[in-house]
Amino acid sequence: MQEIAVILTQWKASLCREVEVGSLYTRNKIAHKWKAPWRGLLLRESVAWRVQDLLEQSHALYVASQLLGARILLRSAFETVAVLIHLNQETRKVVSGKQDFHEYSKRTTMLLLGSRNESTPHTSINILTVLSKAESRYPGLNELYAALSECAHPNYEGMLFGYSKSEIQSHSTKFVNRWSKLYSASHEDAMSECMAIFDTEYNEEWPRAFEALEQWIESNDATLEITKPSSSSI
Repeated sequence: MQEIAVILTQWKASLCREVEVGSLYTRNKIAHKWKAPWRGLLLRESVAWRVQDLLEQSHALYVASQLLGARILLRSAFETVAVLIHLNQETRKVVSGKQDFHEYSKRTTMLLLGSRNESTPHTSINILTVLSKAESRYPGLNELYAALSECAHPNYEGMLFGYSKSEIQSHSTKFVNRWSKLYSASHEDAMSECMAIFDTEYNEEWPRAFEALEQWIESNDATLEITKPSSSSI
């Protein structure tokens, strides 16, 4: 318990406070005249802010023995981490020649600016699609997410299983909040797994993929200029 709280506090203190376009252009003026890397950076830092916030609240509810809310928030944290995994996967595909850069640019727009309520002009990518892609890098992720999802929905586990127990001999059903008893022993392990995946994707995979993308753009800039769509928003 204490170790997770300490790490989350450290994460909160180290969150990125600002992204300057000028500093990116100074870093590599060819790579950063294209907007996709910038969007990827904004997405990475947005994921960090959301994951830290969700996990901090999940842990607070866990400490207070409020396990239903803790698990629902943890589920959202896994969804958020999956977005970063997917971004890194798509970046690697561009560098390896398996993804068209301009299509990748559109995807970064959808990941960063997508919505389901038409609050933006871009439709978000279905989170189940994102999770299915992330599963290829972290086998078992879908299974863990599915288990957390059962708690989040008003189905058998989210209702009858979580709030009652049957007395076979008396043929009666007694209602009681069972969430803490059911999941308090495993919640921190699940949190630790989410944190480990995030740490790997944020601190190791993203920087390497980002640098590789910068180098790839620099090498392919002339071709990108010829093939870019008419819109200047790329």
